[in-house]
Amino acid sequence: MKKIKTSEITPEHLYISRRRFLKGAGALTASALVLAACGRQSSQVTPISETPTTGEPNKGEGDEASLTDELGDPATSYKAITNYNDYYEFSTGKEAVARMAEDFPTSPWKVEVSGLVNHPQTFDIDDLRQFEAEERIYRLRCVEAWSMVIPWLGFPLARLLKEVEPTSKANYVKFQSVYDPENMPGQQTLPYPWPYLEGLRLDEAMHDLTLMATGLYGDPLPPQNGAPVRLVVPWKYGFKSIKAIVKIELVEEMPTSLWMAVGPNEYGFWANVNPEVDHPRWSQATERRIGESGRRETLYFNGYADEVSDLYTDLDARKWYY
Repeated sequence: MKKIKTSEITPEHLYISRRRFLKGAGALTASALVLAACGRQSSQVTPISETPTTGEPNKGEGDEASLTDELGDPATSYKAITNYNDYYEFSTGKEAVARMAEDFPTSPWKVEVSGLVNHPQTFDIDDLRQFEAEERIYRLRCVEAWSMVIPWLGFPLARLLKEVEPTSKANYVKFQSVYDPENMPGQQTLPYPWPYLEGLRLDEAMHDLTLMATGLYGDPLPPQNGAPVRLVVPWKYGFKSIKAIVKIELVEEMPTSLWMAVGPNEYGFWANVNPEVDHPRWSQATERRIGESGRRETLYFNGYADEVSDLYTDLDARKWYY
């Protein structure tokens, strides 16, 4: 049986809920509309409310089989996704992030897109509404060897990049997170070269799977998951999916990400999920799916090899990670 593309598997109840979400958008505040790297607990699915979204997540429990990725794996619960987070700007404690990020201000918010483009622009929350949101159920594989299945709401990054028209000299896309030490205590206490920086090659950024996420489970992203807007690159380790983006710059040379600067022997630019290339301190052959007992085998490119492997024909397989 032919595998269904990830972008083509929106369940009917999600489609209906998204339409209600968009219809009711005018009643929401700007901060509620637009939203690394990686999230624990039960694998029970939290269904999207059958009533119009008001910005308050529906925390009820439902049938875990009602929402799955294209491989048939059930979505991780909303509770798990929003209460087990890697977000060092707030805390190194995964289960402390949600509490510490609860009052993080996400409005006003602007995303500057500049560099080697013909039409540099600064997008505020209202501007980002032009990119119609859609559901994408993606696997998230953390470099720490745990994983989730997350129903994101967002739009392909390619749509935004086409608006600014990259020039012929643009080879890479550099992303920058917000720098707000007053509201992000980790930026005060951790000796990292803040703000958080990440990068993609232009063809990776333009790939249809690369998402600018603005919500999950049909609701706006909560702060601990990267509100108001974050990147999601499902075939790469989670730290590539930079959160709370404020700047996107098209550049000619490969950018140095925060983790490349902090640990160049452990974290490289590509960071493609590869079970045959271990992290220097642990195996990447298997992973722990949040909500499951035991471990499962890790898939090449996190299971998206059919869609993205042709991007790397010029790279040795062992360099997919480093």
